Amino acid sequence: MGPPTLPGMTASIEARGLFKRYGRTVAVNGLSFTVEPGRVTGFVGPNGAGKSTTLRLILGLDRPDEGNARIGGRSYRELHRPLCHVGALLDPAALHPRRRARAHLLWLARSNGLPAKRVDEILEQVGLASAARKRAGGYSLGMRARLGIAAALLGNPAVLLLDEPVNGLDVEGIAWIRQLLRSHADEGRTVFVSSHLMSEMEETADHVIIIGRGKLLADTSVEALRRQASTGRVALRTERRPEVIALLAGEGATVTMTGGDQLTVDGLPAARVAALLTGAGLAFSEVSSHRASLEEAYMDLTRDSVEFGVPVVTMEDGE
Repeated sequence: MGPPTLPGMTASIEARGLFKRYGRTVAVNGLSFTVEPGRVTGFVGPNGAGKSTTLRLILGLDRPDEGNARIGGRSYRELHRPLCHVGALLDPAALHPRRRARAHLLWLARSNGLPAKRVDEILEQVGLASAARKRAGGYSLGMRARLGIAAALLGNPAVLLLDEPVNGLDVEGIAWIRQLLRSHADEGRTVFVSSHLMSEMEETADHVIIIGRGKLLADTSVEALRRQASTGRVALRTERRPEVIALLAGEGATVTMTGGDQLTVDGLPAARVAALLTGAGLAFSEVSSHRASLEEAYMDLTRDSVEFGVPVVTMEDGE
């Protein structure tokens, strides 16, 4: 007997008013969101934002002081054969170093009523069939990540919840995990992925939930967040940066150097920037509305929520 067929693949993740304190530290502060099926949802935030605590609360590894988390309308602790409902990867290194990969998965399979045949299928799927009898302590970081993903996929779950799944993977492995997440979402499953790599989220996620200092900052599509961050910004190319910066700053704009001959201008529309430069005889090769990357949008949104940061230097401060 293979893994169960899950009707509709429609289990969502719901967090309602989650609050968790450790001593004097508030890790999660009134957090509410829903992770919908059929799309890849990224879960992002600065270090110390409360992402790991939130995932632990969803999976029943910690109890909230207030609020609740539900998967398909039930708490994780209420799920019978949980691997057949939720596949989770929190820490690929959390393996007994002397246990062989196949034995590790076989133990998980038996605890959830899954046949040994399923273990072999998953080892093949994640590319570890040839290393199935090798001890986990001899695995590279990338191989441990694949083994963790194998455990998450074992029960053919409707919900995938993965914390930093690309850590340690090579280029081929990253492409593989992207395709895996995409295919699961396209099948109507719920895919929730925590990551600190905005470039990866931009390639993978349809939707993002962003938190800072335990609070919800955004729950929106990637495209909507990028559009919001792009509003009012102008991309500019010029080889006469010092003069251009001085001119535009004098008109009340904030000018940021973004590399090479590129500048980003806040506070003036593109037509006004072009007119000012032309009037001053300052050559430029491009003036256009700026299309923000997900990373730029994220940085704008979380600027006040970063626990440890460095000063951001703009061209208002000079070169």
